[in-house]
Amino acid sequence: MSKGLGLISGGLDSILAAMVLKRQGVDVTGIVFVTPFFGSEKAEKAASQIGIPLLIRDIGDIHLEMLKNPKYGYGRNMNPCIDCHAMMFRLAGRIMNDEGYDFLFSGEVLGQRPMSQNLSALKAVANYSDFPNRILRPLSAKLLPITPMEEQGLVDRERLLDIQGRTRRRQEELAREWKLVEYPGSGGGCLLTEKSFAGRLKDLFAYNPQASVIDVEYLKLGRQYRLSDSAKLTLGRDKVSNEALKSLLRPEDILLRTLNFSGPLGVVTGDASPADLTTAAAILASYGKGKDEPRLEVLLRQGEQSWTVEVSPMPRERVADYIL
Repeated sequence: MSKGLGLISGGLDSILAAMVLKRQGVDVTGIVFVTPFFGSEKAEKAASQIGIPLLIRDIGDIHLEMLKNPKYGYGRNMNPCIDCHAMMFRLAGRIMNDEGYDFLFSGEVLGQRPMSQNLSALKAVANYSDFPNRILRPLSAKLLPITPMEEQGLVDRERLLDIQGRTRRRQEELAREWKLVEYPGSGGGCLLTEKSFAGRLKDLFAYNPQASVIDVEYLKLGRQYRLSDSAKLTLGRDKVSNEALKSLLRPEDILLRTLNFSGPLGVVTGDASPADLTTAAAILASYGKGKDEPRLEVLLRQGEQSWTVEVSPMPRERVADYIL
């Protein structure tokens, strides 16, 4: 029995790719990679539904470094799909070699995404992955050049598929035929494709080229404000985001909250000047129960140090000048 290791996002295409191989007797294992921009929840649910083991690997740090300077550039927003897929195959390929799998596979469909799943892009992904002869795309295999896995009899080419294009009609028909009870709709799942988040990420990279995974996690929480070229402010929107902000705090980050009035928490990151901190305190003061007070105190804490500043809440029209 041959063994295939597949990239499983949890979407319909990757589920069907695994099922195509499983139905012809291949020993299938899935792998999902986790970054700040996409998680493993859908893949875990999909693997459980179709009864395959799933490997989960966090690649946040190395994915972020790739994202700062992708060889093939970005899509419509900040999504470097070719570089991202190639990286996943490269990392999965190392596991394949170490753990005795015969080949890699994915749910990519020829022509489904005009920029990242055309024939040229699929070849680029395979070549850049370091494992160009070990990658199988079961859903479109009959439309692609025959692979060594097919030539060697590890998989039966006649039982692979010839799906292409952007419509999901064939996939949905197969889902019904194979009794797939539940699967997510098309699109979504990657923050890098979202315009509003992409704008925040561009700002982060522009002002902080050394940004870490934690800096990215801050972008996902609450309101974002650019204080200066060297500092920014994140404000929580509710209790959940306030707690999340506290959980991310590093020794160099500065936590802000108003004294005597309830309201959001704020975190200043970067190299903040006294003027930046006063601005951050005034923005913070414009939210919460004290926003109509003429003056109020804001507590700042950095590591073991704490101090207060007194500010007037910033008028909302001025706050808008800082928001990202």
